[in-house]
Amino acid sequence: MTLRINCWSGPRNISTALMYSFRERVDTTVIDEPFYAHYLRVSGRKHPGYQEVLNSQDQYSEQVIENVIQSEYTTPVVFFKQMCHHLVEIDLSFFNNCSNILLIREPSLVIRSHAKNVPDLKVSDIGLDVQNSLLNRIIESGAVPIVVDSANLLMNPEAILKELCQHLGIAFDTSMLSWESGPKPEDGVWARHWYKNTHESSAFSNKESSRDPMPEKFLPVLEEATVLYDNLKKYACKGIE
Repeated sequence: MTLRINCWSGPRNISTALMYSFRERVDTTVIDEPFYAHYLRVSGRKHPGYQEVLNSQDQYSEQVIENVIQSEYTTPVVFFKQMCHHLVEIDLSFFNNCSNILLIREPSLVIRSHAKNVPDLKVSDIGLDVQNSLLNRIIESGAVPIVVDSANLLMNPEAILKELCQHLGIAFDTSMLSWESGPKPEDGVWARHWYKNTHESSAFSNKESSRDPMPEKFLPVLEEATVLYDNLKKYACKGIE
């Protein structure tokens, strides 16, 4: 049976790095943001490379679920890098047939970074509201939530990845700790707009993030987002040495 893993992240997190980490496993296929074109079509949000993204993928979620999420793969593990805010007008009946990771990041850092490309940013643009909804869905199903805080992962990659793999029921592989720098064949066409820092990396790097003052217009967004983040953080992996 194929293990299908959805990694539900907000933007400007380390989701691409985590995708590259899983890509190093010989037993895993990785898929980059399969619902992106659907999201742009439904929401009308004008992201960088808008038309290019629409042209690169199926724009209808039903076909994405059938032809990508539920497709047959040659590897026993499939890792879908997913953006939470892409879940607009999507039937989530596939959700409980997958393992689901909630990848979170301190919202002040997300807002500072993402607002450079999305100047009218709202809480719904960073996905924490959706992540809390998914958290409730997981708990109601009787499953144990798998929450990864990027700060913990960057601080101690091996310990967090070991716990993550344990939750997923797969063996930890030391190959997950590093990768070759540069673009990957699996990258979406949007990579040139968003993946510069990750393409320069070859491992999880705990660099100090910008702590510039938060623009005043985003303070209400930060306040709302922090409450949502704090609720998710209670379930975050602590790591296995």
